[in-house]
Amino acid sequence: MVVRWLLVLVMAFACGATALGGDDVYADTGRDALVSRVNFAEPERPSAPGDAPRFHAAEPANARPVPPHAGHAHNDYWHDRPLLDALERGFCSVEADVFLRDGDLLVGHAVGELRPDRTLAAVYLDPIRERLEASGCVAHEGRPFSLLVDIKADGAGAYRVLAEQLRPLRRFLVGDESRAATLRVIVSGDRPIDAMAADAERLAGVDGRLEDLDRDDRPATLMPLVSDRWGTRFTWYGAGPMPDAERAELRRIVNRAHARGQAVRFWATPDNASFWEELSAAGVDLISCDDLDAFVGFAASAGERP
Repeated sequence: MVVRWLLVLVMAFACGATALGGDDVYADTGRDALVSRVNFAEPERPSAPGDAPRFHAAEPANARPVPPHAGHAHNDYWHDRPLLDALERGFCSVEADVFLRDGDLLVGHAVGELRPDRTLAAVYLDPIRERLEASGCVAHEGRPFSLLVDIKADGAGAYRVLAEQLRPLRRFLVGDESRAATLRVIVSGDRPIDAMAADAERLAGVDGRLEDLDRDDRPATLMPLVSDRWGTRFTWYGAGPMPDAERAELRRIVNRAHARGQAVRFWATPDNASFWEELSAAGVDLISCDDLDAFVGFAASAGERP
């Protein structure tokens, strides 16, 4: 009888462990530590509820704006106050993932995060337009502002909707001899490059890749930004000194892009000061981060100011 009850208990425990799934499966894998160290776009943990922010930025100590810096608010919509948390900390570049649903663009990294009221227009385009119409700029000190729209699927269809939603912002997206453009929208993710290149009224740029630096048919007018996963070219993630060969490669990439008039960004990068220091020294234009306050502290301590 005792043996039989022991077998029952063992089987029940095994079945319960298998049924846990979700976050409990990750608890013993060490993946939490990896995800917190690196801004992985994919793969991602199971989605949090759509109304649950992933990052809780503390309220600024005072109302004075933080001077702008090179930080790029990766997955900005996961913060308590999308757009505003970044702007109050001097960020001049944010990123939003979108899905096309029922003719509109919904903000979220995965389908489980989507909500009808969290549209790209409501979370980003409308408040950006309000700021532009009120003061002529989005960010502090009149610095141009960048919005990366990462299309997660159906790039061609999503771009058609985005193009229509950008028309009310046209005068801020297109500069002239007397006024520089104050807003830059760049399409990343599932990019319909050919369709965008052929669009005579194109108001958004394409987020390029490193291999595009060697293509004459993809200039800065089409691809103002060149981005790529850090791990495709580099093995260093901030622990110990950066290998000389990798530092030289990073600077070669940046110099090549800048010579073509293109900015540089990497994703799947760690949130640590040693890493940010190397990217800053190399001239990387947009430095992705999730921990906004940590980057502001780094920028201030490094004296990184325009």
